[in-house]
Amino acid sequence: MARKLTVLCWHLLTKQTDYRWARPALVANKRRTMELKAGKLQKMGNKPGPAHAYNIKALRDQDMKIARHAEQAYEKFVAQWETRPKVRGRSKPAGL
Repeated sequence: MARKLTVLCWHLLTKQTDYRWARPALVANKRRTMELKAGKLQKMGNKPGPAHAYNIKALRDQDMKIARHAEQAYEKFVAQWETRPKVRGRSKPAGL
């Protein structure tokens, strides 16, 4: 499992892409929480930030619907994988 997570992180970082099955409102909420814990100042004003969507139940439910759809897409994606047959009795390459 650690290897799979490492490979996933490597691909996301090297290709500079977002995780395909992420929940946008939850990610924004977690990112804002980390920013505040790291010492970033709170913004004052009348305009809600990107993490505000997680406080609205309708938007949170929509986010969960996206997550369920993503989970189904992921299950279909993984179901198409084929395991490699084990190779037995491999011969040594020539010259060794």
